[in-house]
Amino acid sequence: MKEQINAYNKLLSNSSAMDILRFFCEKYKGSIAFATSLGAEDQVITAMLAGMDAKIKIFTLDTGRLFQETYDLLDITVKKYKMPIEIYFPEAQKVENMVREKGINLFYESFENRKLCCHIRKVEPLKRALSGMQVWISGLRREQSLTRKEMAPVEWDESNNLIKINPLIEWTRGQVWDYIKTHKIPYNTLHDKGFLSIGCQPCTRAVL
Repeated sequence: MKEQINAYNKLLSNSSAMDILRFFCEKYKGSIAFATSLGAEDQVITAMLAGMDAKIKIFTLDTGRLFQETYDLLDITVKKYKMPIEIYFPEAQKVENMVREKGINLFYESFENRKLCCHIRKVEPLKRALSGMQVWISGLRREQSLTRKEMAPVEWDESNNLIKINPLIEWTRGQVWDYIKTHKIPYNTLHDKGFLSIGCQPCTRAVL
């Protein structure tokens, strides 16, 4: 698989984000999925997929602790692009057991509790959503953190055992927002209040 990943990266080395998406959507039709968190980058990818009329599985994870603004954006996005976005929830019994044992705001108490909460609310639903897929699309960008500096447009995701593509990996934050404004893409209004990324409400903060 490593040789195949290297071959894809070489083949697509000078390709645009749209070309990368089109290539994989055609090659892996029926076994490719897009995981959207409804962040700025993911909204760009959603608009691109809608523009090419891609018939792929698009899904999001509802952890039960999202901002109301995120739910509003989900509704707006589905109506604008007329593309269904499947919603995956954590298993209710596991959430109930966790809260019963650790408390409703367990994530404030320790790193271990945050990992547990994330695993039940995000990791497990993600694995269910990706079941049966060969490829999944992510909105990660190299500029976002030091840990992503070495990331490539096409990678092998060991934890989920499938190909992961990052069509916006080379994009800057400025490019993302220029694309959003040019194409009138709906975005989370929390970005206007200083939120760079938006996940669960208790674990997300605005920055100066």
